[in-house]
Amino acid sequence: MHGAFTDASSWAGVISLLHAAGLTVRAPANPLRGLAQDAAYIRSVLRDIDVPVVLVGHDYGGAVITHAATDADSVVALCYVAAFGLDAGECVLDITNRFPPVPVADATVTAALPAQIPRGPESELYIRKEQFPQVYAADLPPNVNGVLSVTQRPIACSALTGRSGPPAWASRPSWYAIATADRMLSPTAQRFMAQRMAATEYVLDGSHAVVLSQPAAVVAMIQEAAGRGNGHDDGGPRKAF
Repeated sequence: MHGAFTDASSWAGVISLLHAAGLTVRAPANPLRGLAQDAAYIRSVLRDIDVPVVLVGHDYGGAVITHAATDADSVVALCYVAAFGLDAGECVLDITNRFPPVPVADATVTAALPAQIPRGPESELYIRKEQFPQVYAADLPPNVNGVLSVTQRPIACSALTGRSGPPAWASRPSWYAIATADRMLSPTAQRFMAQRMAATEYVLDGSHAVVLSQPAAVVAMIQEAAGRGNGHDDGGPRKAF
């Protein structure tokens, strides 16, 4: 599950390596409209899968898998990549407000949506184009950042205040890749969430965009979770989101 300001194509490098390793992958689009709605969509995807699943979330996608997988019997492990692993009753803003501000706090802009959109969110959040490279993906080439900054998918402001239910990580083995140069989600916040869920930690020297800049390291974590999550590593059916 991708997070805010990007789309499922951000997993392209990770997916290619997972395919090469023999894992089946699904990378559904995260609607980014609200925690309850986004999690309900992922639950509907999970219902169509009848083999063990390792759910992987980046950024806000971590909040979605945390909320969606609690009652999903097919989910055997969770992987977080610089992601929100919320606790029961918590929202994204509870985490970001708990720790010192990061540069993204001054780099976002809110855009109002047309009033005629039925029952939709009232506003959504973007990163300013000129600040996108430095706050989101400082370790990616300028030409890549140029594309990412103009193709970003906004997140509904209301998604940041949606309250999580009982966390799936309380009953599933979890892994967490901490991005030490992250300017979107404080590395201190990431460590806090990883330790709270007793996750196996992977420490990556990279920006918030480690999914793109360090796909091999992310894949190593997912492969470990896929092996241990199934209780074996015998080449049986495995799936990674």
